[in-house]
Amino acid sequence: MEQDFWQARWRENRIGFHEDAPNTLLTRHFPKLGLHAGQSVFVPLCGKALDLDWLCGQGLQVSGIEFNQGAVEEAFARQRLEPEMIRQGDLIRFQAGGLTLFAGDFFALTAEHLGTVDTVYDRAALVAVKPEDRKAYAVQLNRITGCAQQFLVGFDYDQSLMDGPPFSVPGETVQALYRERHAITLIEERAADGRIGERCNALEQAWLLKPLD
Repeated sequence: MEQDFWQARWRENRIGFHEDAPNTLLTRHFPKLGLHAGQSVFVPLCGKALDLDWLCGQGLQVSGIEFNQGAVEEAFARQRLEPEMIRQGDLIRFQAGGLTLFAGDFFALTAEHLGTVDTVYDRAALVAVKPEDRKAYAVQLNRITGCAQQFLVGFDYDQSLMDGPPFSVPGETVQALYRERHAITLIEERAADGRIGERCNALEQAWLLKPLD
């Protein structure tokens, strides 16, 4: 994936993907995940999302990975946590309390780094991946999480009306990427707000992916 592109976005503070509150699709549909305190959630390409704080507040063990080390540090500072930092190969692991974040390349992460993953929460990862890289992303995500259940938030819009990211990831794409390992259910669809909603009448969609037996 384009690490230089995303590092520039953070450096220039062009982070429109950062929401100023926990995502309401997550908070509304969280009970459908069947999680209880002590279980684990992995957030790929997590940035400094306030969703991390909310998930920690549910008593979960929360892990994530993000290219930009400054965003990782800010996520801990916001929770007034002083993380232990350990270099693990090409990654730097930050850990304090129930929060563990890795700074570095998503494709350098392994199942051994993460340990058990009960749920993946993907709000801003798949939509940020270029279409030609989506298959590799999905394969890597399944590999490192053991095909865990997933709560996926995406957009569906006419890609000719706006350049990504965020890219349009329609239902047929979600199915093509994940149906071999997951049963896929659309649990909510709503008009997207913000810049993307203004420019291309996008739909924001929440998907629940359950591992096949």
